[in-house]
Amino acid sequence: MTHCGETGTAEETGTADAGFELEISSTSTFAERHAVLAEGYGGREDPPDPADVLAMPVILHIPKTDPPCRSEILQAAASAAVALCLDERVGAGGEWEEPFLAWTHARIRKVSRRARGVQWTAAQEVPGVTVSVGSAQARALVPGRVGDLDPRIKKLQIGGTDVDHDNPGPAIPGMPVLWIDRSLEMTVGKAAAQVGHASMLLAGAMTVDECASWAADGFACSVREADSLQWSNALDRVRNGSAVAVRDAGFTEVAPGSMTVIAVTRV
Repeated sequence: MTHCGETGTAEETGTADAGFELEISSTSTFAERHAVLAEGYGGREDPPDPADVLAMPVILHIPKTDPPCRSEILQAAASAAVALCLDERVGAGGEWEEPFLAWTHARIRKVSRRARGVQWTAAQEVPGVTVSVGSAQARALVPGRVGDLDPRIKKLQIGGTDVDHDNPGPAIPGMPVLWIDRSLEMTVGKAAAQVGHASMLLAGAMTVDECASWAADGFACSVREADSLQWSNALDRVRNGSAVAVRDAGFTEVAPGSMTVIAVTRV
């Protein structure tokens, strides 16, 4: 088991790339963009043609040698997903508005892929937001039709790659925590999609001011694999309305309706 990020929190603070803007723009306000997440997501059935399915690609930078810690990869993925959803370019009049709203009105789908070397460099040229956490990096791309996926992304591997579990230590005090049900034994790619869902749900459940404060911190969060007691406590918080849960549709790896991640605003 790898030990990662046990001393201090500096390595766990997500930092977005230069394309990530939090300021109020001339076309939309942060509050308006937050309202899209707060109103929830559409539940339309997938179209008959798989090529018409809308999905957000999430690219994980996993070098062949000396890969980053699993927990940091997942934290970067969670932060990148919500950062894109609140980027000014998805707001009214923004260049990503149309594909983003089409995706939020359909069934929310994310597909994680691994990139390394020149593949990772090429992925930076595809519209999206990159977040770094410690030595880990993840890039959330603008959602779109699976059939229209950029060739540079389409060739990236989806399955067959995983990263060892690590022991990252205590969660960052005062920051959101995304608890993963360790018993489900999800691959890092599946878990990355699930924590991306969780960060979106959590942002939507926050007030505008709470979410803006989180945004100012670069959407920093902790991703931790819950033991039985931690999971039980997180379930209690879902029941009393102080946490949000991701329930998977069951297309891959886990049974339909499985509760995969529980997100709480702070420990």
